[in-house]
Amino acid sequence: MKIFIIMGIGILIGRFLMIGKLKKWNERLAMLCTLLLIFSMGVMLGQKDNFISELSSLGLKSFLFFLIPTVVSIIFVYILTRRFIDKKDTKGNDK
Repeated sequence: MKIFIIMGIGILIGRFLMIGKLKKWNERLAMLCTLLLIFSMGVMLGQKDNFISELSSLGLKSFLFFLIPTVVSIIFVYILTRRFIDKKDTKGNDK
């Protein structure tokens, strides 16, 4: 629940208080935090003794974590698009 509250506060601050120069600095800070996160994940993985042997299963799990949400999202967007986007009638005019 705390995560949602903090995320909501961040959304409100981003919507109403981030203007011009602050937005550019916020983008730079977000990029720096992302790079730090990736670096720390690499350090954590590098500390594991059997990392090389686990790499194949880690790769498979990562691939599945990518594939399943992507396929479900594509299907979901396709269904919503077919249902809610206006279709052209047979004469080529919009409804």
